[in-house]
Amino acid sequence: MTDAPIIMHEQQFQQLNHILNKLRLDAFSRVVFLVDKNGQQIAVQGEVGDLDTTSLASLAAGNVAATGGMARLIGEKEFPTLSHEGERESIHICIIGRVLLVVVFDERSSLGLVKLRVKQASRDLALVFEDVARVAEQRKDEDQALFAEITDDDIDSLFN
Repeated sequence: MTDAPIIMHEQQFQQLNHILNKLRLDAFSRVVFLVDKNGQQIAVQGEVGDLDTTSLASLAAGNVAATGGMARLIGEKEFPTLSHEGERESIHICIIGRVLLVVVFDERSSLGLVKLRVKQASRDLALVFEDVARVAEQRKDEDQALFAEITDDDIDSLFN
């Protein structure tokens, strides 16, 4: 689904966790996940308890993929937000670039409050992922420069 893995430094990961924890507290939610579109969990904050986080991450990604297919059928690129309301627990999913922000909440909160807080947190998360992409691009350029200096003769001399 995506081109390259998300690789980040510890400081960037800590920023993500801080943003997720703030969102969890501000939205009165039970748990907040950050998942890539392939279904891999990136970070989680909150009351996980007996929740199968691996399955939830995969199913959230599958849900977004399925509704993305429906969106394309009616002429939309994607549906940037999805919500599922249950009797006691609800889930709100927001697409932020190549990641999904998944918020699980109960009667202590409301969909309106969650949407408001997610909108604020999405801007902060987007900035962190812009930094992750910038650092990855710099690293790619440095790696290309390093390997550009190696000639075929250098490689041959290593194996002779």
